[in-house]
Amino acid sequence: MKKTLITTAFAAGLILFSASCKKSFLDQKDPNAIELATSFRTPDDVLSAVNGIYQSLRSSNNIGENSGLWTDERSDDTGRNDNQSNAGEPFQFGDFSILPSNTYLKSHWVSMYTTIARANLVLSNIDQVTFTDPAVKQQYIAEAKFLRATAYFHMVRLWGDVPLVTKQLVYPEDVTANTFREKQATVYAQIVADLKDALNSNLPNLQTSSGIGRTSKAAINATLGQVYLTMATTQDQSNRQSNLNDAKTYLLAAYNMRSFGALSSIPYTDVFDVTKKSTCPELIWQIVNKQGDPNYSSSIAANNQPTGETINSLKTTTGVGGNVTPDLIKDYESGDPRMAFSVKYANASSVKDYFITKFRDTSPAASNLGYGGNDWILIRYADVILMLAEVSNYLGDTAGAIQYLDMVRARAGVPLYSVVSATSAYSSKYPTLRLAILHERRVELAFEHHRWFDLLRTFSTDELVTYFKSKSQSDFGIARLANFSTKDRYYPIPFDEYKLDPTRMYQNPGY
Repeated sequence: MKKTLITTAFAAGLILFSASCKKSFLDQKDPNAIELATSFRTPDDVLSAVNGIYQSLRSSNNIGENSGLWTDERSDDTGRNDNQSNAGEPFQFGDFSILPSNTYLKSHWVSMYTTIARANLVLSNIDQVTFTDPAVKQQYIAEAKFLRATAYFHMVRLWGDVPLVTKQLVYPEDVTANTFREKQATVYAQIVADLKDALNSNLPNLQTSSGIGRTSKAAINATLGQVYLTMATTQDQSNRQSNLNDAKTYLLAAYNMRSFGALSSIPYTDVFDVTKKSTCPELIWQIVNKQGDPNYSSSIAANNQPTGETINSLKTTTGVGGNVTPDLIKDYESGDPRMAFSVKYANASSVKDYFITKFRDTSPAASNLGYGGNDWILIRYADVILMLAEVSNYLGDTAGAIQYLDMVRARAGVPLYSVVSATSAYSSKYPTLRLAILHERRVELAFEHHRWFDLLRTFSTDELVTYFKSKSQSDFGIARLANFSTKDRYYPIPFDEYKLDPTRMYQNPGY
């Protein structure tokens, strides 16, 4: 049996989790520690395995804070102007010249299937454990299903048809039997089923205290709403209306679980304040980091800081920081305070460019080693509110869409839509409410890894090509917009996966 990527990724279902659980959600033992036969004996063993699923998300090859290569760098927000970095492979993402042999793409695929396999491991073995409290078992099942759905939702949007595995794969022949791409409709059906099962649980509406970072019903509702919205805009249009109605139902459910009144009661800067990450009511789901810890700290503040700057971190760096495209800079409205908070121009002769300042930690506890305490925010309420604007607009409720849009604009301190849309500067750039909402999502959620998915949801493939080709090449550095074509809606299937079975692991068009 050849050792291949899917073998490697699916064989993660054989990963054996440690038998005991430490006190902290973050302080986990090595999930590869002991044999499966002895690893599922007690509820604590299951908890350790569930924590292993969460742990897999942290990787830069997964959906953690440094995973913008798969999303933001693919979009029009960020990129890199050095096509020699890392042998040029990262540059391929923003240059729309990615090859099926790209090792970064391969690592992302493997990491996502590791998350899925860890979830399958829990779900396939939890029934052999005796729980004195059935509610605890229900909670662990809900968490595993939510995390599996999250991983598949990420993958189906990036690759389209993908292998769908919902059980632990024990033998090599199991891997072979599951080495085929399943149609998107079937993958989405599984995602919805998992999320609905997770929602029908005893999870809290919102996590607080020691539970921050774990799944909640608000997170499940928000994800379900986004899934239905994505299905309505990218899948079979015969179900568009019902999918939009379902999207609104679940997004409203998430919104109504908030613990605050108006969004404007929460300052924008509080959302990213390291000292308020456990108390800011806008945050729905985040990957928790530990300030000062070499293993579980955040590196995003230091990584985004260029030579000569001190705004992000106490760590002295010699690079260029987080690159921002001029295209994004030009999309901020004049006087938008979110721009002043999110980006800054670096004057060092080796930089002379904007860099990302949205994620900061200059506290002594982070030290000059850059061991920051920023949590990585996966879902927050401004995102939910803007998706409600999007859904309302598609449903023909223009007034409702504007009301949601204005919630975010009011908090930001920029003119409301009725005022700004009457100006030629704004209306010429965003002549429709759909484009106005897309713009608002861009500046509100910049660098939070939403932009590429927003573009996929807003534009058809042909529209997406037109959108990119209409942009100015000078606003993208050396990344070539001329490379963008219909093939770039999806990533190529990694070559090692395709060669397993070229018929059943068929390559995406254009690669």
